[in-house]
Amino acid sequence: MAPTFGGSEMALLRVFALALLLAPVLSPAAPAFAQALLSSSAPTMQDVDPGVDHTARDADLPSELRRQSVYYRTELPPGTIIVNTADRYLYLVMGNGVAMRYGIGVGRDGFQWGGTQKISLKREWPDWVPPPEMIDRQPYLPRWMAGGPGNPLGARAMNLGATVYRIHGTNAPETIGQAVSSGCFRLVNDDVVDLYSRVPLGTKVVVQHQ
Repeated sequence: MAPTFGGSEMALLRVFALALLLAPVLSPAAPAFAQALLSSSAPTMQDVDPGVDHTARDADLPSELRRQSVYYRTELPPGTIIVNTADRYLYLVMGNGVAMRYGIGVGRDGFQWGGTQKISLKREWPDWVPPPEMIDRQPYLPRWMAGGPGNPLGARAMNLGATVYRIHGTNAPETIGQAVSSGCFRLVNDDVVDLYSRVPLGTKVVVQHQ
């Protein structure tokens, strides 16, 4: 036998049904910065070998991964860097609900991390000395490489605390938006030069791994 409802119960059911119908209309649209354009489960790609200069491919970078000012809500103060490894973006908080957003390459599976660090060293066209941990994994790598267009650190590098991780440029702009590194965050050279010019030593860097 079907259940029966009194007048007050029927009124409540009508209100509930109306709320369900109106929910998609009344709910505010999510701001652009909250939409993950590239899932954290996106496939990785083969990294480019050191010494190979692909910097001319900067021109092929998709528009959504190019440097741009975006709406961004955060309680962190202006000047803070926020790295979102799931979305593959780095944000420099500018204040007043605005951030400069940069497309980045992030650590591949097993090399992703989160936490808070500070920029402890800044270098222009840095030489590259792979850390011992990387040499153990990839013994074919050079033990030292002079700075230049084919250098994996690109045009600028900013060390994060006392870790082996850096924010740096790249010789392989096609890897931006991918998970290919050993935990560092890479930007195309034009973008890393821009970021480098905006942030001093001691800048707080918050890495959000979601």
